[in-house]
Amino acid sequence: MLHALAANYIGCTAMIATGTMLLAYLQHTCGMFNIASYRIEQAINILQKDDLKNESKIYKEIIYAVDIHRRAMEFTDFLISNFEGSFFFLIAIGVTCLSLNLLQAASYRDNIEQLILPLLIIIILYVYLFVSNWTAQEITDHNEYVFATVYNVQWYIAPLHIQKMMLFLLQRGTKAFHMILGGIFVASLESAATLMSTSISYFTVLYSTKT
Repeated sequence: MLHALAANYIGCTAMIATGTMLLAYLQHTCGMFNIASYRIEQAINILQKDDLKNESKIYKEIIYAVDIHRRAMEFTDFLISNFEGSFFFLIAIGVTCLSLNLLQAASYRDNIEQLILPLLIIIILYVYLFVSNWTAQEITDHNEYVFATVYNVQWYIAPLHIQKMMLFLLQRGTKAFHMILGGIFVASLESAATLMSTSISYFTVLYSTKT
């Protein structure tokens, strides 16, 4: 029992620490995508109000938007490439711990005192899996919002060289941007539901073999 408690404590601490750091990085990336959208909107607003009087300022705004969008995508790719192994490890540990604690909770269902700890761990793990995948979904949504902004603003009234910059952004939007681990796991809300369903399936198998 003591070993199980120690293992749960160490595992949860590692997951929370790594997850918190990752969430901070990904929220920073979402902010970068928001800045890109804001810069595009500001550039077109200037264009509509000033009738090309500040063409150089408009051009700089668009260049900055394209650059910060590129850096946001590169930063996300950097996180994935450098922490891919850790992410897979955390996913495996999360699903395994969830299944084992569901099994433990089922075993202690007649003992309220012993039931509290596994239930608490189950709640933490469910929240962890949901929040981490929700944040990855936010990355995808914020990236798509950049392209929605480009589509919605009146970029076609801009000078030709500015239109080319906008078309460059539109071309990037033809392919969805996801956080993909190992080329097989796409982090998203749908994936969170899949992981939770998988943990319940493992628990069902373990419980049936135990009984």
